[in-house]
Amino acid sequence: MLVADPATLLEHLFAIIKATEKLERAYVRDDVTAADYEGACEKLIAQFKVLWGSMRDAVPSVETFMQQYHMQCPMAWNRLVKVGLPATIEHRKRPVEGGGGGARAVAETVQHFITAMDSLKLNLVAVDQICPILSDLISSMSKIASLPPEFAPKAKAKNWYSRLYQQPASYELSEDEVRQLLFDLESSYNEFISTIK
Repeated sequence: MLVADPATLLEHLFAIIKATEKLERAYVRDDVTAADYEGACEKLIAQFKVLWGSMRDAVPSVETFMQQYHMQCPMAWNRLVKVGLPATIEHRKRPVEGGGGGARAVAETVQHFITAMDSLKLNLVAVDQICPILSDLISSMSKIASLPPEFAPKAKAKNWYSRLYQQPASYELSEDEVRQLLFDLESSYNEFISTIK
């Protein structure tokens, strides 16, 4: 079994944070297309999550790590540690052009709602099992033009995603959290269906 050198892991973490900061700045300056930004950002977030999850004992706080190495990367910290979603998904007000809006996006959203609720009922309650489903749900809702900009079900899904994203991948929701998330998903699903009609 190969064991990674701790210094190499720290180098990788440093590189991911710096790359994310540069990507965020490029996106804000409009030096990169939204599609290219979103794909690269999702990849960096996934790499960060895997890497940091494996070294949380050595680096319990990314903020402390960034201060220790004099990293001025507030945009990367926000994207990687706090939000966990690309800005294009987090702030999307209109559907993506050519992104499958309309009936396809509605069908995908219904699928993601059902998958999320079924996963909880099947006791798949770890962060690494629930977060990808919630991310897909948020993304699919963002593609539907007919939804209001501040749609409550989307806000609830973002809130849960953000809350769970802060936890380690192995963190499992308590029985009360599962019950509340399931309730929020079911009420959001009902509101989504009535809004679509």
